[in-house]
Amino acid sequence: MNSIEYRFYCRYLYQKAISVFKWNIPETWNKTMFLLTLYSYGYVGIFRTGKYGVIYNPCTVGGRNIFYEPAYVMLANPLLPELTGKQLEIGTECALIRLTPDYMGILDLIGFYAEKMALASQGIDINIINSKLAYVFGAKDATQAKSFKKMFDQITDGEPAVIVDKKLFNDDGSPNWQLFTQNLKQTYLADQLISDLRKIEDEFNTRIGIPNANTDKRERLITDEVNANNVETETLPELWLDNIKRGIDQAEKLFP
Repeated sequence: MNSIEYRFYCRYLYQKAISVFKWNIPETWNKTMFLLTLYSYGYVGIFRTGKYGVIYNPCTVGGRNIFYEPAYVMLANPLLPELTGKQLEIGTECALIRLTPDYMGILDLIGFYAEKMALASQGIDINIINSKLAYVFGAKDATQAKSFKKMFDQITDGEPAVIVDKKLFNDDGSPNWQLFTQNLKQTYLADQLISDLRKIEDEFNTRIGIPNANTDKRERLITDEVNANNVETETLPELWLDNIKRGIDQAEKLFP
């Protein structure tokens, strides 16, 4: 997970996830930080301040109400001394927009699929490297090794005729080298790994609500199979949207 590929796919999948909903928030609010807070922390608080008016801010939840849900929020912002450290009751002193029912973000979901895509991507790179035609040479000394290297360089450079010393051949005239691997097609899996990489991304798209067939290309793909995947695609985003709407309704009620 500590790799460039993993960080790349985390960033890529995060941007896909926040693109599902089109947000219309007040112009004075920073949209980038708003989405980062909501999708990473899982919720964002809405407060009225004396200097900045009604704004959002990252916060923590605490306490329990009659339904065993968080009762208040607390924030720590040096630019908001009048609110920092205070317990602000949700629904009366502040509003809370949450993404998921359990007050969690989706970084675990992003990390789960980013790890799989990073592994598949690394497998593609390794397989392409390993599929190159390789030779093994047996040299008696450093001089003969240099002769082999020179001969191979000339061959790979495409020279039409390569002249070598007879010492590079065995006593019976056979060449003193052999193929390390001969059946390249049998060991080439990059095309299958690329297909698997697409399947992993399609599964992620299904989770976050981006339409996709999520099936291999088949001649007999029936409409019901596509429709079944469309239903699965809509499930989780509908849950998110329901929670978001509840928070927005609460915020508009407190701060018209």
